[in-house]
Amino acid sequence: MFLELLIFINLQSEHLKIMKILHLNTVDLGDGASRGTYWLHQGLLQKGIDSNILVMRKTSNDPTVISSSRSNLIYKFDRIKNSIDDITLSLYRDRLNNSEGNFFSPSCTSSTGVYRAIKEISPDIIHLHWINKGFLKPESLKQLDVPIVWTLRDMWPLSGGCHYAIECTEYTNSCGKCPLLGSRSENDISRKLWLRKRKSWSSSEINLVAISNWLADCAKSSSLFRDKKIRVIHNALDENKFKPLSKSFSKEALSLNPNKKVIAFGAINALKNKNKGFQYLAKALKKLFDEGFSESFEVVIFGSLEPTEKVDLGFKPTYLGTLRDNIALSLVYSAADVMVVPSIQEAFGKTAIEAMACGTPVVSFDSTGLKDIVDHRLTGYRAQCFDIADLAYGIRWVCEDSERHTKLSRQSRKSVEDRFTTKRQANSYHQLYLELLSASS
Repeated sequence: MFLELLIFINLQSEHLKIMKILHLNTVDLGDGASRGTYWLHQGLLQKGIDSNILVMRKTSNDPTVISSSRSNLIYKFDRIKNSIDDITLSLYRDRLNNSEGNFFSPSCTSSTGVYRAIKEISPDIIHLHWINKGFLKPESLKQLDVPIVWTLRDMWPLSGGCHYAIECTEYTNSCGKCPLLGSRSENDISRKLWLRKRKSWSSSEINLVAISNWLADCAKSSSLFRDKKIRVIHNALDENKFKPLSKSFSKEALSLNPNKKVIAFGAINALKNKNKGFQYLAKALKKLFDEGFSESFEVVIFGSLEPTEKVDLGFKPTYLGTLRDNIALSLVYSAADVMVVPSIQEAFGKTAIEAMACGTPVVSFDSTGLKDIVDHRLTGYRAQCFDIADLAYGIRWVCEDSERHTKLSRQSRKSVEDRFTTKRQANSYHQLYLELLSASS
């Protein structure tokens, strides 16, 4: 028994030395999936694991991030190929507006240099993340001859092309008549992409990881993955980068009223992306204003500039535009007394853990990935789904009692330290990698 333990420890040590992980994500920085991928990559590097990210479009100067488009000519060629997706979608004239969060990816092409780059790097494990929009088409997975881990960061891998199904459940069957496309045909591109995925992945050994229990449940009910084993490893952050700053200093730095409670809301394309739920927050804020709280609260919105067409919130909000810097985000979260994340469907909810890491309680709906993050009346408030009155009540409940708010703030920070750190996340993935390498050898 002791000898077996020594052999196991030695195998783990050897795998740590030779383990080479290659993450594939369309871009390296920008949206939530990119940041989640990059932070995991950094956590693995800190653990001493040889980790690189292969992207189609590189925006950072990090040498561990490699672009598959190694020249401007190849990049331009890939952009031309990407237009095939846009042309395909243009055939559906009744499709819902992409800018409002109704994302659909036909995934018709792969990046020109991706296979060459993979061969040159020669990884032990390929870790997929957000790979559509011209980076890897479904048929590409058959060409990868090392163990594959795929972190599900939205519903696209489960569906015939949509990133969030909202009320549609056809991903549990075989798609077709896609409501996002405004399609009435059973044999539309959602059905065709579903068929491509089924044909390409039925014989592929894909090790699936969902970033929330809700997304894992969706995958288990999907027609493509219902027979697969699905782990849950949550998104994470560096708690030393997202941490509480002085509230008075933060409010002063952002020119906010020190005597008012600050309500924060933010997302990429915050006002237009209907899945992020601003339409619910707007009504909840108006309700609070009409109930006589006009002098109690101040509203901060990031991820959008002030719209040309004013939205009547009652309160006059401060618009901060797009924030990509961790320090700037920490300043906003620390200035806020409550962070509202009223999403309809959220694979996880990164802004929620960022706010909580800065000691700011979160109000959300009792739905999807946010149920893994917000502990009701312990780290915030989970309102009844899409109930405006309860959303408004949750905001008020978090802020109205200073002693309660202090307790919520402390518990929010501790919850992140206990559950959502990159160190914990990297350890979980490292264990998965070891299992796969041991099995393959």
